[in-house]
Amino acid sequence: MKSALKDEPTVVLDACALIAFFNDEPGAEVVAEALHVVPGVEIAAINLLEIAYDAVRRSGQPHSARDILEAVRKLPISIRRDIGDDVLEMAACLKARFRISLADSVALAVAAVCDAPLVTSDHHEFDAIEAAGITRFLWIR
Repeated sequence: MKSALKDEPTVVLDACALIAFFNDEPGAEVVAEALHVVPGVEIAAINLLEIAYDAVRRSGQPHSARDILEAVRKLPISIRRDIGDDVLEMAACLKARFRISLADSVALAVAAVCDAPLVTSDHHEFDAIEAAGITRFLWIR
């Protein structure tokens, strides 16, 4: 079976995709494949904040934030620390139109601006957006 990821020049990860990868949850293999076969894997810095928060919350240890960020830096992921006006404007409009978190609105806007699929498992946040045709999604589960 041919991987759908092989033809993607870029994908954007949201926090739940990378959390699944680090915690070896269902869907982790899809994220691992993306990291292996897709030339451009991106994540917004605000989504890294979610990942660091999740690590601290799960462990109860403040150093877990640093540990997870160091682990992310070792992966072939480009961290979008700055967002341009195009992403900012789109994220604001998406947040206003749909019931999604601020961080998810940024991840979604980055994906849309990059014309890349958003790699996620967050059906609760994104099913309505997928139905609206805002951007493409790669569901990990």
